[in-house]
Amino acid sequence: MPIALTVFQGRAGDHNDLAIPGAKSIADCLGALLGIAPVPVGQPQPALNRDWRTELDHAFPALSAMRDRFDAIFSRNEKPVSATSRCAVSLATLPVVAAYRPDACVVWFDAHADLNTPASTTSGYLGGLALSGPAGMWKTGLGDGLALHNIVLVGQRDLDPFEVDLIAAALVCHLPPGADLAERLRRAIAGRPVYVHLDCDVLEPGIVPTDYVHPDGLTLDDLHDACRVIAEHEVVGLEIAEFQNSWRVDGPAVSPEPLLKAVWPLIIPRDTPPAPADRATCPAHSPSS
Repeated sequence: MPIALTVFQGRAGDHNDLAIPGAKSIADCLGALLGIAPVPVGQPQPALNRDWRTELDHAFPALSAMRDRFDAIFSRNEKPVSATSRCAVSLATLPVVAAYRPDACVVWFDAHADLNTPASTTSGYLGGLALSGPAGMWKTGLGDGLALHNIVLVGQRDLDPFEVDLIAAALVCHLPPGADLAERLRRAIAGRPVYVHLDCDVLEPGIVPTDYVHPDGLTLDDLHDACRVIAEHEVVGLEIAEFQNSWRVDGPAVSPEPLLKAVWPLIIPRDTPPAPADRATCPAHSPSS
């Protein structure tokens, strides 16, 4: 299946201006490794750092364009691989995934569940509503259709009471970090096709720059083992969110290559071609590039 590479560059509820260049860094690196030019959606704009409603209103044009991009990708029977800056971009991508592939489960790697609603959120952060919208728990204007039983949460360790109740009621599957994660994931997928969302804060702090920082996360080896299990199934697509281009504003750029090496089994079938570390070097980026 041909790969369609996309980089989201618009607003998506950003707290700061580091994830937009971070997404570009990931997309440019993947483009160099795969020989594919990434298609940009949206234009960089300064972070607003406002309430979810204001953020959604300002992000809506770019999110609508991302939804249209995904619709075109799936209609051509291509595999979307996307650098999506912030988790809120999933408000646009997942309804399209659910429409074209209702048989697929969504494996949501994240320190958070992002299953709050406008009524339950205590932070007012748009990203915290990123999965509940596609699941039809509130009206986003971008669609829904994702069944709760097709959500597999992986790596969450900062859950709000509303999300804890959803998990306790067995409405969604939750696989916390810990022993035998890859095997637990294999059982949870249960042979289904898989669409993967990766929020980089699922990782142990200090591995890659992220907005949120929570201890006791996954290592890159944990992530790679999980991705190898997912690659045993049909991989419908992959989106990588919340990779910030540097550890601080105006700091030196951080390469996404180690991260991409960990997720490589999701992008290219096993054994061909070699992992990124054995191929071309990713382009260098400054935080403002």
